[in-house]
Amino acid sequence: MQLLFDFLPIILFFTAYKFAGIFIATAVAMAVSACQMLFVWLKHHKLPKIQLMTFLLILIFGGATLIFHKAIFIKWKPTVIYWLFALLFLGSHFVGSQPFMSYLAQDKISLPSTTWKKLNLSWGIFFLMIGAINLFVVYHYSTDIWVDFKLFGIVGSTVLFMIAQAIYLARSLKNNEASETFNF
Repeated sequence: MQLLFDFLPIILFFTAYKFAGIFIATAVAMAVSACQMLFVWLKHHKLPKIQLMTFLLILIFGGATLIFHKAIFIKWKPTVIYWLFALLFLGSHFVGSQPFMSYLAQDKISLPSTTWKKLNLSWGIFFLMIGAINLFVVYHYSTDIWVDFKLFGIVGSTVLFMIAQAIYLARSLKNNEASETFNF
């Protein structure tokens, strides 16, 4: 359910684009994101920094799209967000005491530091690549194709990558439990 909540602005952006064009779709994505932030604030009385950063970027790039009436700004937004995420993930290998991935999920799951580092590195590379692919699509294909790519390509790739990560984690957890069982 959380995944649907996270991808709701993209799904509604896609739907609005198909019926009303890029500028209405941008306004819809901005409004839905604002409603999400309000919902999260009312429920938890705080806003996670990553969600807040993403929200601010959609306001900035969406606002620029609407003010200047140029779709290129909203098309660049995914790349900027994904490259910022890549910077956080990859940068945490060199700065800080723990990989960014462990900071995000350490209260939900316990893993060896090498596993955290591998997960962190893989997410950093994924975000770097998906941002670059987004730019390729932006500059080589029509807005219609980019909107389809944004929903099916980016969201689809992210879901498939999450499944691959879950399989890796399950295998890693099983190996970790097996080694703990035989420690005397």
